[in-house]
Amino acid sequence: MAKAASTKDELKTIETQMWKAADKLRKNIDAAEYKHVVLGLIFLKYISDAFEDLYEKLSAGEGELADADPEDKDEYKAENVFFVPPSARWSFLQSHAKQTTIGKTVDEAMDAIERENPSLRGVLPKVFARGNLDQTNLGGLIDLVSNIAMGDAKAKSADILGRVFEYFLGEFALAEGKKGGQFYTPESVVKVLVDMLRPYKGRVFDPCCGSGGLFVQSEKFVEAHQGKINDISIYGQESNQTTWRLAKMNLAIRGIDSSQVKWNNEGSFLNNAHKDLKADYVIANPPFNDSDWSGELLRNDGRWKFGTPPTGNANYAWIQHFLYHLAPGGKAGFVLSKGALTTKSSGEWDIRKAIIEAGLVDCIVNLPAKLFLNTQIPASLWFLTREKTYRRKEILFIDAREHGHLINRRTRVFSGDDIAEITKTYHNWCDPKGEYEDVKGFCKSASVEEVAALDYVLTPGRYVGLADIEDDFDFGERFASLKAEFAGQLEEEAKLNKLIAENLAKVIV
Repeated sequence: MAKAASTKDELKTIETQMWKAADKLRKNIDAAEYKHVVLGLIFLKYISDAFEDLYEKLSAGEGELADADPEDKDEYKAENVFFVPPSARWSFLQSHAKQTTIGKTVDEAMDAIERENPSLRGVLPKVFARGNLDQTNLGGLIDLVSNIAMGDAKAKSADILGRVFEYFLGEFALAEGKKGGQFYTPESVVKVLVDMLRPYKGRVFDPCCGSGGLFVQSEKFVEAHQGKINDISIYGQESNQTTWRLAKMNLAIRGIDSSQVKWNNEGSFLNNAHKDLKADYVIANPPFNDSDWSGELLRNDGRWKFGTPPTGNANYAWIQHFLYHLAPGGKAGFVLSKGALTTKSSGEWDIRKAIIEAGLVDCIVNLPAKLFLNTQIPASLWFLTREKTYRRKEILFIDAREHGHLINRRTRVFSGDDIAEITKTYHNWCDPKGEYEDVKGFCKSASVEEVAALDYVLTPGRYVGLADIEDDFDFGERFASLKAEFAGQLEEEAKLNKLIAENLAKVIV
């Protein structure tokens, strides 16, 4: 256990030191632009390391690899490794890092890799020869990324590079602030969603996938529980092409098949890239309260099984889009603005009532403020389940507004203990043999009848109530303590005033 903790701390040190060094080299370049430079280099290092590792094995030609040609592209394709031509290999780039034309060399390397690997076409950044990027600093970045895997660490470089890539995604999102939140869902929120859903096996779908963090965490979850990575398949869609490129790189660097992660600029409502998909898990963080979702063009869409959503707000369109893509027995977990829990606007109350009465709402989690980078709008997590086998006429409400801690003035995160408490509460509630009990101020299992009595409002605070106040609080003792403290302050103030008066008198004399 101590060794594992040590490795984790060591990796954290690598991440933070690299970030500080890379950020120092940024100088006057905006974080939104600079992230493509840094992340592009990390990705290039990853595929080059993977290629070089297989290249050495093919060159040795031992066992099944006897007589193999290390320059044969098919050998790499068979092992699901990207083929990297000589002019794009990291050793070549590192040898040219001090040249004034290094930016052009890297751009040409990106082009060469895309030509050799069709799945990467249109994905890799070609921003390295731009005038605002100092070529000396670019050479420094190449040296920095080169240090990720050295000596004995080479075999682990892919995993380290993947973690560094994720860490940098988060740091760039923080640096960009509101804009960063459009491509990045905070890691602690992702962990709650994934740990609640437990996507061990099946099809995982995110129709607004951003940079792919929910997919990466799903794969990590399977690995952490001794599952087989190949037991889950990834389906996604993203309307922002730049963000989609980040997702493709993020998934590739983790060895995750991203062939079903699609891009089109129309988005999931107007151009549904996976029309026939029925997923076992839907996991998503859609844009909050989106008013520009082309709802007026979709009034008679077949996805609106529970009512037509208003044209001015996409929240209930997203909910029904998720349900439309859920397989029998499937589960959905997603983020929505807190207003969706209570709204009565333009038919939203009727849709919410229909979903509740159909027994689809499993759990609602109220989130604390400042979790999200791109909005201060209060948020909640929804968990929907088709064909519930237990607690069919109940909904679990969890109020987590007092959980989490601030890492800076504007950003809050959940700790591991926070995530464990929330997810354990949910799974104990779901399990017929689980040790679940209501906790005032935190969780409550309410019947659909109770929810109906409150006009189908889904705000957890309406059900969990207030936490019990400690019974051993002694008001008299506390009053006496405050009175003594106040008297002491008055005494100190009197002494100070006397000292000032004495010194003033001396000055006058």
